[in-house]
Amino acid sequence: MAGHSKWANIQHRKGRQDAARSKLFSKLSKEITVAAKMGDPDPEKNPRLRLAVKAAKSQSMPKDVIDRAIKKSMAGDAADYTEIRYEGYGPNGIAIIVEALTDNINRTASNVRSYFTKSGGNLGTTGSVSFMFDRVGEITYGPEAGDADTVMMAAIEAGADDVESDDEGHWIYCGDTSLNEVSEALEGELGEATEAKLIWKPQSRTNVDLETAQKLMRLIDTLEDDDDVQTVVANFDVPEDVAAQL
Repeated sequence: MAGHSKWANIQHRKGRQDAARSKLFSKLSKEITVAAKMGDPDPEKNPRLRLAVKAAKSQSMPKDVIDRAIKKSMAGDAADYTEIRYEGYGPNGIAIIVEALTDNINRTASNVRSYFTKSGGNLGTTGSVSFMFDRVGEITYGPEAGDADTVMMAAIEAGADDVESDDEGHWIYCGDTSLNEVSEALEGELGEATEAKLIWKPQSRTNVDLETAQKLMRLIDTLEDDDDVQTVVANFDVPEDVAAQL
């Protein structure tokens, strides 16, 4: 058990404070529509859709907006989105994975490549950095779920692999194929989670200085501001003294 990444905490707080609701809801709605279109429109029968709905609810998306996104998947004129993953290196060689849902691969690839180039990084080929990450399920609880030992015991009983806890909450990790099972087991012990999602978890993180952190934040902000980009993850961390300056 270890404390959560300082950068991840900064990013999480920033997301809560700064995200434009309309843009955030648009990205969440797109994932709901794609999940429903690829599987069953009933969340109880479609694990990916169930996770997408949970993510939307965690951001206080209204139920009618969620329902519209599901219904859109059944409409004949619903856009066809392609899932695509981009991998590359940002400033100072920090590995970055970008996941997108797009109806125009050429547009998205061109945009993502330009963001990397302008930041001093470079876009690589598929697999060029993902070997430095593990594909896992991440289940998030706030500090009100209990102390670190309580959450750790509940996580072990639920079949999780690891827990990271600090003053801001608890992050429980499990295999990517067991996310729904572990999430449901934890819900019985700790209540409903803040989030439950699949992520790319860095196998190790590189501490960065203030200048590099600022460059990386600008690049990640630019990527996340793109309508086609769903998630961005990088394998760096911010030391406490640098985090204080940010």
